[in-house]
Amino acid sequence: MNDAVEERMQTILKDLYGEETGRRLYLRLNERLADYGNELAVSGVQPEARNLSERDAILITYGDMVRESGFPPLQTLADFCRQHFSEAINGIHILPFYPWSSDDGFSVIDYREVDEDLGRWEDILRLSQAFKLMFDAVINHISCESDWFRLFLKGDPRFRDYFIVVAGNPDLSRVIRPRTSPLLTSFETSAGVKQVWTTFSADQIDLNYKNSEVLFEMIELLLFYARQGAQFIRLDAIAFIWKEPGTTCLHLPQAHLIVQLLRAVCERVVPAMHILTETNVPHQDNISYFGDGTNEAHLVYNFALPPLVLHTFHRADCRALSGWAATLSPPSSQATFFNFLASHDGIGLNPARGILEEADIAALAEQTIAHGGFISSKANPDGTTSPYELNINYYDALNDPNAAESLDLQVSRFICAQAIMLAMIGVPGIYFHSLVGSRGWREGVEIKGKNRAINRQKLERGRLEAELSEPGGRRSIVFRRLTRLLKARASTPGFDPQGEQQALDCGKGVFGLLRWRRQAQGAKSPPGAESPLVCLHNVTARPQKARLDLEKLGMQGSGKFELHDLVSGEELWVGKSPVIELRPYQVMWLMEGQIRRKPIDAGQKADGEGNDG
Repeated sequence: MNDAVEERMQTILKDLYGEETGRRLYLRLNERLADYGNELAVSGVQPEARNLSERDAILITYGDMVRESGFPPLQTLADFCRQHFSEAINGIHILPFYPWSSDDGFSVIDYREVDEDLGRWEDILRLSQAFKLMFDAVINHISCESDWFRLFLKGDPRFRDYFIVVAGNPDLSRVIRPRTSPLLTSFETSAGVKQVWTTFSADQIDLNYKNSEVLFEMIELLLFYARQGAQFIRLDAIAFIWKEPGTTCLHLPQAHLIVQLLRAVCERVVPAMHILTETNVPHQDNISYFGDGTNEAHLVYNFALPPLVLHTFHRADCRALSGWAATLSPPSSQATFFNFLASHDGIGLNPARGILEEADIAALAEQTIAHGGFISSKANPDGTTSPYELNINYYDALNDPNAAESLDLQVSRFICAQAIMLAMIGVPGIYFHSLVGSRGWREGVEIKGKNRAINRQKLERGRLEAELSEPGGRRSIVFRRLTRLLKARASTPGFDPQGEQQALDCGKGVFGLLRWRRQAQGAKSPPGAESPLVCLHNVTARPQKARLDLEKLGMQGSGKFELHDLVSGEELWVGKSPVIELRPYQVMWLMEGQIRRKPIDAGQKADGEGNDG
């Protein structure tokens, strides 16, 4: 038993609920976790901590993203991923697969059931045998159609305090939230009309964590998900989880304490589990969920990355991205970033505020509209609204659908953006539609009546597979080139997600990173670093040059250096200060030493892939 973890759990519960109640809750929690440990021992399961590695890459997908007539979607997803994605990814984030009533799964009716339209728990377990799985813990709110809320409306004593009832006129003027809908929603209950807290919509009822029973429900849920095969838990909207009138109700100290408690529970009984916080907020607030690097999130969504990469290609200038990347350093070897460019949601703008100028953010919004996308707004405390999210497919965000550009140029631009994300320190998350080269689904916005539908189209398996095998087709080219990058990353120790990185000054046209494996002694300087790797990305439509000082970057050659480009397969003999030339949107990942592999460049020209990367 880890005394430090025990002490931490007891302190957290006392800080949340007071000395006396906290002590009683700790004894109850300790007993429950001991029982859980005994259950695992009886079953023969011995959970062990699992380190992240360069082989980790997570596919982000809905359970029914690819459909096949006559088969449950989860079975189709498992078969499709095993057949097509197993060389590219080793993990899958299945977006909420529970019974739901709205928000494409994020208004959960029952946390412990699988939506019967998707499949059964047996399908989830089978998927976990081939891939690491990430589950959503949508624990800030629950559907108004859930049994919990229906029993609350009926006056059931157990659920009387499960939700936040607001009486009178408390000061809610400072509340921050990413919606323009009413914060409070009125419901008829057995005791009359009551106003309840609804941060995201009238169908998503916020839970009341001042009631310790709610917190214990969620701890039980965490243990349940671990038994069902989850190795990653995504804490959805965790920054909003504790409410105090008169405050912003965002990032309150209690929210951090709850994350710390869930982390401690993992360390105690499910050390193989990784906690991931989803906090779509300005960067400094976002990374605060690392805590001290050992006591909160194992991974934090790198929300500033998508808008900064988009800005980089929009301006053909990587200086803002490079300046920000130079500040990225996880606080310990036990924490790192979860990097992504696209997801089921749009491209959040708040994380870029404070890094980009407001004029640059406005330019991104204008470009989104020009490329066929939409803008979602948020309510500000002063009653105004401001752009909150760009709703657009990431391929379209980078490439104007109406531009007279070659397919090769557009794909190269998209792949270069993805390569930047893959090169960054952390674990990469690849959205299904990015991996298969999709464009936006504007018809979906009209059908669903929601902007986010533009990036949530469900695909028919037969047609998708035909397009993936079509020589020279967009899907085929994107899939093959992105898969190559993922395979190269997975085989390269320098991409250790808990390693080190250094932003390189290669001019505004080339985004450069030095990556290396974290050394046992914790050294941070490049000289003598283990597995140094130079990553160069031309973010412009013109040829660029990048000058390197290989000795300062930790390379060990003497006079002449033999470099291998992981992307093209080419070998380069260069001096200690070479000038590397890159074609438009070319990517080069350079490591020292001769690695005899068949170059892939010749095959690119056959299917329309003229540029590396």
